[in-house]
Amino acid sequence: MDNKKLAELLFPHIDKTPDYYEELYPERGLAEGARVTRFAPSPTGYLHIGGLFGALVDVLTAQATNGVSFLRIEDTDKKREIDDGVSAIINGFDYFGVEFTEGVTGFGTEKGAYGPYTQSQRVEIYQTVAKSLVEKGLAYPCFCTADELAELRKEQEQGDALIWGYFGKWAKCRDLSFEEIEKNIAEGKPWVLRLRSGGSDDKKIMFDDVIRGKIEMPENIIDEVLLKSDGIPTYHFAHACDDHFMRTTHVIRGEEWISSVPKHIELFRACGFKLPKFAHTPQVLKIDEETGDKRKLSKRKDPEAAVSYFVEKGFPKESVLEYLLTLLNSNFEDWRRANPTEDISKFPFNLKKMSSSGCLFDLVKLNDVSKNVISVMTAQQVYENVAAWAKVYDPEFYDIFTEDPEFSTAAVNIDRENPKPRKDIAKWNEVKDYFSYLYNSLYTPDYTMPENISNEDAAAIIEKYLGEFSLADDKDQWFARIKDMCEPLGFTPNVKEFKKNPEAFKGHVGDVSTVIRIALTSRKNTPDLYSIMNLLGEDEIKARLTKTLENLK
Repeated sequence: MDNKKLAELLFPHIDKTPDYYEELYPERGLAEGARVTRFAPSPTGYLHIGGLFGALVDVLTAQATNGVSFLRIEDTDKKREIDDGVSAIINGFDYFGVEFTEGVTGFGTEKGAYGPYTQSQRVEIYQTVAKSLVEKGLAYPCFCTADELAELRKEQEQGDALIWGYFGKWAKCRDLSFEEIEKNIAEGKPWVLRLRSGGSDDKKIMFDDVIRGKIEMPENIIDEVLLKSDGIPTYHFAHACDDHFMRTTHVIRGEEWISSVPKHIELFRACGFKLPKFAHTPQVLKIDEETGDKRKLSKRKDPEAAVSYFVEKGFPKESVLEYLLTLLNSNFEDWRRANPTEDISKFPFNLKKMSSSGCLFDLVKLNDVSKNVISVMTAQQVYENVAAWAKVYDPEFYDIFTEDPEFSTAAVNIDRENPKPRKDIAKWNEVKDYFSYLYNSLYTPDYTMPENISNEDAAAIIEKYLGEFSLADDKDQWFARIKDMCEPLGFTPNVKEFKKNPEAFKGHVGDVSTVIRIALTSRKNTPDLYSIMNLLGEDEIKARLTKTLENLK
């Protein structure tokens, strides 16, 4: 067959050659060892936590080698796309501060010299490469209908085919003559373009996965669809063209793509493209609460599958990134202990230190990581973060919290900015309840005393304290005053003494301070009570002690 004549018949509108694009998108000229990576989501609605996980791998790999990372939008599957699905992805990355060197930056905007970075705008490139494959005899049009393909599949299922697909004796359009093809096109029959696979079912391919090492698989023998009947490419063909012309050095993607590597290797070779390195990351899994088994995070079952969940709950972006890094590299936690305040961009990320087995996403561990992250923030950082979160997700609390910024900053600074800060807050939506007793509009008194203290003894403690406390005291004087109250009330100022001889006392100094704490905050446990009292002020302290006393009597 005259393949050049066939190429003209199929693509009369294509007047360029792949060489044109080789010149338009030259080699990047980066330093030795610099890696070019890409994250290439489909605009199907929201950024998945697995997507953030994958994007982080791409960006960190490029950063660690002084390379380039870019964001490409793969929108060739129009059935799955939603209106402006791009913005949901971009907004997710913006919140977490994940920044690509190049690529799509918003709805209809992009940066970089290797674009367009949206596949639907690159159709001419794919058709140019497709035309060259036809000219080389490596691709052909297929006119099989959906019904014919279904019948073929049924025949394979019932017969002795080792795999299912369009190949061998089932590839009915593979050897059509030029005249038959010309006639079909003249009759307006729709066609797809297929790869004329040169694979053999008795041969293997071997490739070196950066994360998993050497992998051996059977060669591809399927005549894969390259262009659909509307001229739009399949994922497999589009990504090969894009990764070549965008000069991607490392294709990093989820392990579910391992089975596609043989067809991708054949595609790169058929097109005359240099093979990139492949790195297949583990899936993000969770423990199923019903079965106790590991399973993939599900968009349907798991709210935490969407990164918007973490934004709405008020997890700081630093906490989520920090936690993901504990999943990405086994040595991250050791690095963090040695560098407690260093920015994560300084971490020497290494693809080879990624686990090849699934990563278990654990919300309990994320909470612990987040408590550590928040504990080392300054009071000003905490105030600004809480205010920004509340403005969007709890406007009522925003008004209360920001009414007196100085007061609220001092509140979040209690037990902060010291060598051993408290680790009580994991996310911004917890702050309202955590500090509610400091704001009269949020405070609900609860006068329930500890079981070991009678209401009569509690009332005696509060009555005495009303006449004793002074905000002029420093912290040592303040606590000495509480200790001095103990003996006249039947308590001991010495906890060890109480433990030795509990029958001799009603309780110890800790019980006395707990009664005062409950009277002022309605809680048995709070941050530093001395600091709380200084924030409440004398009038409010007296008012709360008096109300508690009235209630107990």
